[in-house]
Amino acid sequence: MQGSAAQLATVHQWSGVEVRALREAKRMSIREFAAHLGISERMISKWEAGGENIRPRPVNQAALDTCLSRSDADTQARFSHLTGDSLVSGASDDAGPAPIGSSKVRHPGDGSEMVEVEGSVFLSGRANDPVWLAGYFIDVNPVSNADYARFVAATGHPAPKHWPDGQMPGELATHPVVFVTWTDAAAYASWAGKELPTGQQWEKAARGTRGNVFPWGDQPTPAKCNVRENGVGATTPVGRYQSGVSPYGVYDLCGNVWEWCATESRPGRRELKGGAWTSPFERCAPPSFNDAAESMCDDDTGFRCAISTEEMRKLLGS
Repeated sequence: MQGSAAQLATVHQWSGVEVRALREAKRMSIREFAAHLGISERMISKWEAGGENIRPRPVNQAALDTCLSRSDADTQARFSHLTGDSLVSGASDDAGPAPIGSSKVRHPGDGSEMVEVEGSVFLSGRANDPVWLAGYFIDVNPVSNADYARFVAATGHPAPKHWPDGQMPGELATHPVVFVTWTDAAAYASWAGKELPTGQQWEKAARGTRGNVFPWGDQPTPAKCNVRENGVGATTPVGRYQSGVSPYGVYDLCGNVWEWCATESRPGRRELKGGAWTSPFERCAPPSFNDAAESMCDDDTGFRCAISTEEMRKLLGS
């Protein structure tokens, strides 16, 4: 194949043979490949040593499927050559597979940039339990003060209490809105034709499918986000921490502001995700649990929105 995935190859059943072939096709060491998949080097070595007699768990099969499907055309060609009969040809796609996080669109309701998180299994919570989620779109950034000001102007909804005389401070236009209750956040989402993400939707957007501890990987790096240790002492404009972006191209999923989720932890309380500028770094890992009363309103709490892929396609007429 001359630089294009003319016949995208997929695998009937992964074994250690296909694992080795994929690693070699990607020209990675065992260490690099393990980091790429988000699993241990020991596991990769075990699979490869077991050859045809090893069958990775379904959640790992899904991760390998994703890794192969998102490889460039030359890598797929090398993989096909190394594996031969273990493959079945897929549909023609001269452009090759789209990279993760490339499906950004503008929501027609509030104009926010959103990205698609495809339906798949992901590793959830501290125990990394495999969970299936249907596809959805999520806001690339938290809802900003400028976004919220349009909502207030259109609906007459009360402005956040830190806005002088109910007017948005211009210097905070690109900062995430704060001093919003869960009810405020849900009202904005409804006005925009969206909804608040569930805790698991939020977590998958932050961690990807392979169980990363943080949006950028497993390395604890407070400098990649706005947390207490950095001494910023306030919110920062959305999207400032470019190196802290998630596998789907979503920003501020660690630090800056806690984000309301749709998930009810118990009556009258909802999940919060991501930590904030007031939080110690250790509390900001996306698998962590936190919740608050729906009426809670603070200077470090905001939100972002989501919408199912099916509903978004309807809105976009596609």
